[in-house]
Amino acid sequence: MSDTIQAIRGMNDVLPADAPLWEYFEDTVRQWLREYGYRNIRMPIVEKTDLFVRSIGEVTDIVEKEMYTFVDHLNGESLTLRPEGTASCVRAVMQHNLLYAGPQRLFYSGPMFRHERPQKGRYRQFHQVGVEALGLPGPDVDAEHMVMCARLWRRLGLDSIKLEINTLGSAESRARYRARLVKYLESRVDELDEDGRRRLHGNPLRVLDSKNPEMRGVIEQAPRLYDDLDEESLRHFEALQQILRSVEMDYEINSRLVRGLDYYNLTVSEWTTDRLGAQATVCAGGRYDGLFAQLGGKPAPACGFAMGVERLLALMTESGAVSAPPPSLDVYLVHAGEDTRAPAWRAAEALREAGVSTILHCGDGSFKSQMRKADGSAARFALIVGEREAQSGKFGLKPLRELGVQETLDLAAVIERIRGTSS
Repeated sequence: MSDTIQAIRGMNDVLPADAPLWEYFEDTVRQWLREYGYRNIRMPIVEKTDLFVRSIGEVTDIVEKEMYTFVDHLNGESLTLRPEGTASCVRAVMQHNLLYAGPQRLFYSGPMFRHERPQKGRYRQFHQVGVEALGLPGPDVDAEHMVMCARLWRRLGLDSIKLEINTLGSAESRARYRARLVKYLESRVDELDEDGRRRLHGNPLRVLDSKNPEMRGVIEQAPRLYDDLDEESLRHFEALQQILRSVEMDYEINSRLVRGLDYYNLTVSEWTTDRLGAQATVCAGGRYDGLFAQLGGKPAPACGFAMGVERLLALMTESGAVSAPPPSLDVYLVHAGEDTRAPAWRAAEALREAGVSTILHCGDGSFKSQMRKADGSAARFALIVGEREAQSGKFGLKPLRELGVQETLDLAAVIERIRGTSS
């Protein structure tokens, strides 16, 4: 006998017992985004590989090691499962000329794919909610993203997340800093790990983002990007901080925060927690004013962020912030005898039409076995259709989760009774 097929390592099933927490989170997020005027956009999971190479950067871990890339056997085109959503969103906005109508506040959600070593909080298929504000240049939009995230954490009952911010400045100031940083790193090349030496000339800022504790001394003594910032970048960063202070937002400036994608400029941010071990970042983003031009479009200001759904759910569970209710089932409809089948079906459809969630017992079984299934279904009530009830047009309504006696009611009274107990 052959082995049963298992899911791919790092690509996980969400089982019915876990789905209510996901649904609660998704419902909360959709309502939160509506309150800020963000509209939904949905992009394909598969894009041309060049989209991610040009946007994320060739000398990045994502492009070099983590993308799921394959050749379309029909036309020989290189395609990639999306490793992140911003590039796809910008591509869609450019392709459909959405900025012609003015600035866009957009959001998307769904699976992303990176070929990494699976561990808690880091999966090969993971889910993100991405938020993008396109066509808006000022620090007020950067601040809006941080303030709205803080509101979401409060709504989810999470109090162990802190905000870190930094500025990467303009392309010109970053080029000056890059030259200084490379010179410094070359002077200490023997102390760099393998990743550091590989990134030294291709993407030296990413050396500062190393999580290797043996690199800590090199990183702490590295020159600061802040010292090379131009006046306009400094004004943008200070204006952002003024807004955050005006609304009493807590934040820390982390001068080593660079983010792992090449398209960022000016503001970058991360929301981190100390409750999830190594996978401390639950939400991150920043400004990427050059990405439209980088992808061949007309230059446009833009900023955004993405949150890791699995990490936030783990944090919600670990902190006990939210206990999602089990799926709400109102009625398990029990029927016995051939003559009860038709009235049972009619009653079940009438209940659903009235918004009462109902399982109609399918298959044979004695009345006793059906009642056992009704009790195991987590329904609040059993609705009983026997031969006597079928003839009288009334039904037996038995509470299953609360004290009470069985009542004999017509269908309108059944609906009113169930609605009354759920209010």
